[in-house]
Amino acid sequence: MKAIRVWLGVFVAGLVLSGVTAFPLVTEVRLLAGILGHVPAPDALVAFIERVREGLTVTAEQYPFIAYGTDWLAFAHVMIAVAFIGPWRDPVRNVWVVEWGMLCCVAVIPLALIAGPIRELPWWWLPIDISFGVLGIIPLLIVRRLIRRLDAGRSEPAGAALTA
Repeated sequence: MKAIRVWLGVFVAGLVLSGVTAFPLVTEVRLLAGILGHVPAPDALVAFIERVREGLTVTAEQYPFIAYGTDWLAFAHVMIAVAFIGPWRDPVRNVWVVEWGMLCCVAVIPLALIAGPIRELPWWWLPIDISFGVLGIIPLLIVRRLIRRLDAGRSEPAGAALTA
């Protein structure tokens, strides 16, 4: 049970962190652009981050209501994290939440591959976005396996472990 909670904690922390960092996008991208201006970095990355910084800055100045969309994105991440309280409390009964999370992680891949080009992201940025799903599914796969073991241990008839 402890290992399940540790891995769920890792996943939930990632969700919350990726959510709350969607609030201060302009500040974060300004900071990142400043850092990239002082360290060796690929020119394409520097140019892309600078373009993102400019786009976010202009949008924030002229159309601040657009950021409301990323506020909802941040809120959704935090609320999705709250859904994992179920598996935290009763993993076997709420394994479906873990499986739903795994489905969401897999769904990141086609979203990135479809929406990325439509939104004119550079091709090399897509693996970064896809990595959220790939890295996110790892703790969930571990949790699902641990829950299945826990369930198998609970469903054994009394004394079955002694006779095996």
